[in-house]
Parts: sequence; structure tokens; C-alpha cells
Amino acid sequence: MLFYHPSYSDLCLPPKHRFPIEKYRLLYQRLAQTPCASRLTEPSVVASTEDLTLCHDPDYVAAFVDGTLSGSAIKRMGFPWSEQLVKRTLRSVGAALEACQLALEHGFAANLSGGYHHAFSDAAAGFCIFNDLAIAARHLIRTGQADTVLLLDCDVHQGDGSAEILAKDPQVVTCSLHCEQNFPKLKRRSDYDFALPVGCSDETYLATLNEALGLCTRLHQPDIILYNAGADIYHHDELGHLAISLEGVQARDRQVLHHARQHHIPLMAALGGGYQRNVNRLVDVHLQLFVALQQVWPEHFNLPRPGK
Repeated sequence: MLFYHPSYSDLCLPPKHRFPIEKYRLLYQRLAQTPCASRLTEPSVVASTEDLTLCHDPDYVAAFVDGTLSGSAIKRMGFPWSEQLVKRTLRSVGAALEACQLALEHGFAANLSGGYHHAFSDAAAGFCIFNDLAIAARHLIRTGQADTVLLLDCDVHQGDGSAEILAKDPQVVTCSLHCEQNFPKLKRRSDYDFALPVGCSDETYLATLNEALGLCTRLHQPDIILYNAGADIYHHDELGHLAISLEGVQARDRQVLHHARQHHIPLMAALGGGYQRNVNRLVDVHLQLFVALQQVWPEHFNLPRPGK
């Protein structure tokens, strides 16, 4: 299933705010015109305080929910605080938990939000409030649904918050492919960091991804992959700095999905970052995940297999 809720884009931001909040609604509308329409659904789970404190300090959780964050904490978060933001955030984390359950049952599920990997245990950062994939990973371990979780982060920015939260968690493997000279300036150590140079090409990126997938699967044999499918690796992304083509983005997503299917590993995907100011073109990049999904799991969409 592909989880979407109107609250993902239903957030009033100041004029010229840098975060492309409309991308979620526009992506949903585009997917509704494709074979993916039959898989679109609204999440029913809203994250609880218990869920959030699997990874986050209770005082920080309470301050965000109650609207008592300091001015400096709000500035670091990147969003003005509002009840609307609280509802959106709890719904998005809840959808990640729900999508993991469906991925375990059916092989794949996605949340048309999420990938908020800059959220630290006690603070928001870079438009990330609660670290949805870290929470989902801990939830899977706590409930006995998985013994080992691979958090595969292919957003262009290093998953510093995920690395900090999960640094001492041996059952959750963090693997980040990111642009070396990009935000955040201070990187945290993931279990596996693949730092790519500015201007990295499709060929280099895909070879590195193949190495990362092979290494993590061989050494850890994960029960599920949580995949941050950031669109900001695309060469026209203003905050990206890599040279990955649109075809390269689709090849990346297809490679990850094919690897998971080939090795019988359930996969849950989150949308991740993407910051082109032309939001329609940004949605084109996010769509590549779902083009790849139809190629790797054609039977889910009543499509013939390629070549048949």
C-alpha cells in the first residue's frame, strides 16, 4: 500500500518558505492517474507519545506537542510551530509504523511523506521533527517483528539524526549514501557511510549503492529494509550537488527494490528530501520510485511482466 494523508501538504507556511510543502499533494494527484491509484490509501495510525519516546527525549516530545519549544529550537526546526504541524507530524510517523506492518505482509509499502533523518533524540533540525524511520525500526524490534533492521538512507544529505539516535543499537544498521560536501556540516558516524563527491555521476553512484547493498545484506541479513528515497540526489536539485540524471534516480530506486525482492527482504520506503523550486519538476523526480515499483512488482498493479 501507498499511504497518503491530506495533512501532509495542509500546512500554512510563510511566503517563500524553502520547504516545498505542496509536493505531497501533487505527487498523490499524479499517482492517482497511474496504476498506483489502486494502492493509494489513507493511514489510520497516529503516533503516540509512547511511539515517539522510543527514540526521542520525553521533555522534547512534550515541548513540541504542547507548543512550548524555545525560539531557538523552533528556528533550528525550520517550521513555525502550529497545531497543524503537530497533527501532520504525528500522522506521518504513524503512517511509517503502519507501512512497515504492510511491508512485512506484502513485501513493499511506502509512505508519501517521511524520511526525516535530521531529527535528533532531543531536538528538531533541517525540517525534521521526529525521526520516523528510526522510530519505526525501534518499534519493529520492540514488538518482535524483526531482529535486524537496515535503515538505508539515500537522501543526498547524511542521516546525522538517525546515526545519533541509533549509534548504540546493534539491531538497527544505519547506512547512508550522501554528498560529502553538503549539509550537515558536522556528520555523525553511521554504521556505514558512503560519502560521494560533488558532481558524482550515475555510474559511480549506482556502483557505490551496489556495494552498500551487498555489504549490508551479506553481513547483517536484515529482516526488513527502511528506505529513504530522497529526490535531492537529482542534478537539478538546488540543495543536492550531485550530477545524477532522472534516469539515474529511477535506476537507483529500481536497484534497491530489485535487491530487496531478489533477497526476499520486505521494504518500506519513505519519500525523503527534494528541494527544486519548480515543484512539478520535483514531483517528476519523486515519481521515479513508483515507476520503478511498477517494474519490479508488476503483479501488484495488474501489469504484464517486462518482455512478456
